[in-house]
Amino acid sequence: MIEPGAGILLIADPFLKDPNFLRTVVFLCEHKEEGSFGFVLNRPFTNTIDELIPELQDHKLPVFYGGPVQQDTIHFLHQYPEDIPGGQEILNGVYWGGDFDKMVELLRSNSLDPARIRFYIGYSGWGSGQLDDELKEKSWLTVKATRKLVFHRNFEEIWKESLKLLGGDYEMMINFPIDPQLN
Repeated sequence: MIEPGAGILLIADPFLKDPNFLRTVVFLCEHKEEGSFGFVLNRPFTNTIDELIPELQDHKLPVFYGGPVQQDTIHFLHQYPEDIPGGQEILNGVYWGGDFDKMVELLRSNSLDPARIRFYIGYSGWGSGQLDDELKEKSWLTVKATRKLVFHRNFEEIWKESLKLLGGDYEMMINFPIDPQLN
């Protein structure tokens, strides 16, 4: 098991019952003594970005449910450090945030490849020690993130593909039912 930190994926245990995180993969952006935060990579939100940001009409890009905290905020991950200033590198070639107005301007001018940017409503957050406790309870599996998984074209495959990175017995979990009592 890899220690949590920026650039680590939290893979929900197949039997985790919390509806906010059922079969999710969270991309950790920060893990410090005072708390942790990241974004759920594989849970689509009901609206597209053009429905949330009027300036982006005609840009029907997907938005993902980043987590249950501050669902009145929009965050983004991208691969454009030269074009969107102020972003924080989380993983080699993966940046969180930056100049929001500049990003909107670049999207409007069709200067960004939609496959290299992801939008999230809200985020996943843990208070001091909370994530460490959940890891001790084995609610999460950890693995180093890859740019391919963060920007995966098919969000429905992210949980399975993340488990495959762990290999061995974890690959068998891919086919476990959500509720083993139903087996």
